Amino acid sequence: IHGNKSQPARQRALENFKDGTTRILVATDIAARGIDVDDVSHVINYHLPNIPETYVHRIGRTGRANASGIALSFCAVDERPFLRDIEKLINQRIEVISEHPYPDDSEEPAKPVSKGSNRSRSKTNNKNRDSRNNNRRSSSKSRSRNKR
Repeated sequence: IHGNKSQPARQRALENFKDGTTRILVATDIAARGIDVDDVSHVINYHLPNIPETYVHRIGRTGRANASGIALSFCAVDERPFLRDIEKLINQRIEVISEHPYPDDSEEPAKPVSKGSNRSRSKTNNKNRDSRNNNRRSSSKSRSRNKR
């Protein structure tokens, strides 16, 4: 599901996911809020969002109605400050798995988004980050368990 799909195509993809016809749904942030699907067991973030609340909404697709779920996130070196911001917001450490086949510590870390940042700037950052990361290597993975 992404913004370039028509609304009927997005609804059809979501319905197929809800009824089990489709077992995996790949979505942009268009699916981070307002979508209610039961029994989502895993959420995988290819990028960490630069707004911590967006992370909470993304992983909130799991762990509904006292169920547990797993959220896995790829975190590049330049996204580490975003990880710290998320941990501050949720008041919980997120397990980081540093030992994996794709280490890359050569990049400079990004600056964390301040509380008063405007969202239009973050959209620009995401656009730049998306184009920059087409060939990127992930430097660490984070994993959190969401239990509500």
